[in-house]
Amino acid sequence: LTVMLVLLLSFTAYESLKKAVKMYKAESRKLREQGLKPDGSKESELTQINQQEKIVDKNQAGDELLKDMDLQEGESPGDMESPVDGEQAQELQKILDEERVTPMFNVNILVGLFVVILAMNLLKGGGAFPSPIGIECGSQSFWIANGLMLGWIFAITLYGRAYLVKRFEAKQRVGYKYVEGDIQWDGRATIVYPAICCLAGFFAGMFGVGGGIVKGPLMLAMGIHPKVASASSACMILFTSFTATTSFFVFGLLDEQYAPVCFGIGFIATYFGQIGLSILMKRAQRNSYIAFSIGGVVLLSAILMSIQSVLSLAEGEHHKSGGICGKDS
Repeated sequence: LTVMLVLLLSFTAYESLKKAVKMYKAESRKLREQGLKPDGSKESELTQINQQEKIVDKNQAGDELLKDMDLQEGESPGDMESPVDGEQAQELQKILDEERVTPMFNVNILVGLFVVILAMNLLKGGGAFPSPIGIECGSQSFWIANGLMLGWIFAITLYGRAYLVKRFEAKQRVGYKYVEGDIQWDGRATIVYPAICCLAGFFAGMFGVGGGIVKGPLMLAMGIHPKVASASSACMILFTSFTATTSFFVFGLLDEQYAPVCFGIGFIATYFGQIGLSILMKRAQRNSYIAFSIGGVVLLSAILMSIQSVLSLAEGEHHKSGGICGKDS
């Protein structure tokens, strides 16, 4: 398992850093076009004039190329986009207005999913936490409760997929224009991406690492904007980590001495890290720093995990597994 974890972390780190380098180069080109240096400061006036002349020459060459291209038979320059009637324009404007604000109904659905899972997790109990309603760990009722939790998750997943596909079809109908970083949630995407996320969650749970280590690089690979990927990952980890903590608690796996210390260190490091990175991004006008930070953290995790594994093997440590209800197996 340790070897597989190191391989997984190394691969995700490589992909994230490769994506970050590509983004950095694209940002550098954009800054040069705006007359800025790579660090975000202004270039000299002579350098700006030189860059503008290059851009003008490139645009003129492109215009000449377009003039030489013949239009297809029966096609005119105005035929590039289909006209939108009044009803479609109203529907498009409605979609744009809805996406300018936080969709509170979707947030409520997510919170509802979380509350139900959290409540059922506590009610069924575990090896170190007796069930308030008398469910014995390992009994038939215990497994039925676990099945109900999975069923609830699956039902919300189906609802979310139906909502996204319906939303995608509406956008296609009114000619909605996607921007760079948007995901088109068609029928295929709503199956492939959730399946990949489930696989990422499985590896995160099996290896005992945070889901953000897998989800962050995954969203970057999907082409999502780094700020959106970082914020989405943090939001998801808030729910998944809290649920995982309750599972550790009911099964007696939560170390009460480590928990407060780790929580404090994590909170402080995240707070100051977020502030520092925000200031750096604002000054340099670069979003690629988020991708570099994600890839760097994953790479550091892979290195530290490798060192820890070598030390454990050298010391001859052997970890004894336990059963679901706290019984040795």
